[in-house]
Amino acid sequence: MTTLYLVRHGETVDNANQIMQGQTQGELNANGIQQAREFSHQWKDKEIDVILASDLKRSIDTARIIAEPHHLEVLTTPLLRERDWGSFTGRFIPDLKGEVWPDDIETLENLLSRAGEFIAYVKQTFPEKKVLAVGHGIINKAIQSYYYNKQMSEIQRMQNAEVRILEL
Repeated sequence: MTTLYLVRHGETVDNANQIMQGQTQGELNANGIQQAREFSHQWKDKEIDVILASDLKRSIDTARIIAEPHHLEVLTTPLLRERDWGSFTGRFIPDLKGEVWPDDIETLENLLSRAGEFIAYVKQTFPEKKVLAVGHGIINKAIQSYYYNKQMSEIQRMQNAEVRILEL
């Protein structure tokens, strides 16, 4: 059995400012760096075989900090990218309440399909391994939705640098 430790990246400048990041690179703020360091310290003695990250900077930076005591290279995959928020990207989140969603937002169907592809990729590529994967709030929610066969709304929101464990 493959164990997947699904982690949300540390807090970013845009998280703190309530800006919709989507598939922008993002930059960890001081709090986000500290969150990643604390996670790294708490997990320094845990067995981890592989560390994966979204190919967006905020996840890669979080994963590199977590990887340090394990001396592991961070592998990246676009399957872990955050949802593409289209023209909502870069906007102040409270201003979006009640707005009609534009057609350029990644569909829920596509997001859940990508989540399923990610689970299949991990199972096929890293059988019997302990895999720590640093993703984002919505893609991580989609991965759990797919895994548990539940609606996205039934999955509790992940905090920055929080981990959820899935047995694949």
